[in-house]
Amino acid sequence: MELQTQRLIIIPCTNESLSTFATEEYKIGSHINNYLEKLKEDSSLLGWGVWLVINKENNAIIGDIGFKGKPDSENIVEVGYGIVPAAQNKGYATEAVNEILKWAFSSGNVKTIVAECLIDNITSIKVLEKLNMKRIGIKNNMYLWQLSK
Repeated sequence: MELQTQRLIIIPCTNESLSTFATEEYKIGSHINNYLEKLKEDSSLLGWGVWLVINKENNAIIGDIGFKGKPDSENIVEVGYGIVPAAQNKGYATEAVNEILKWAFSSGNVKTIVAECLIDNITSIKVLEKLNMKRIGIKNNMYLWQLSK
């Protein structure tokens, strides 16, 4: 399973994919290790967890995006993303997240995608707006966002 844009390769995170690509700038966060542990127990999580964002120009991981689990009983998933500082403000987050949103909607299992970001995270707000997500509320200092099929 692999998604591609003009500048990016986007692949589900596995131990193998992590070891395949250069990771100078990219630091493996605890969310990666937690996801890989869950993936060992339930292989059906592949695609519904972390995806690696790889710059085609140098085959380096520049961030990760993904879903916080499989679609729920109402066919809703939550998306999240992070790009390394050196690759920020170049449109990579918007490009990558747009691609996995299309993938999720085409799976037939998703009707709505939600997201959240801190109310002062201007960069994330811009990404979510560019993806045509609608701001639907505020909770615990976070804006809540939604995009329906």
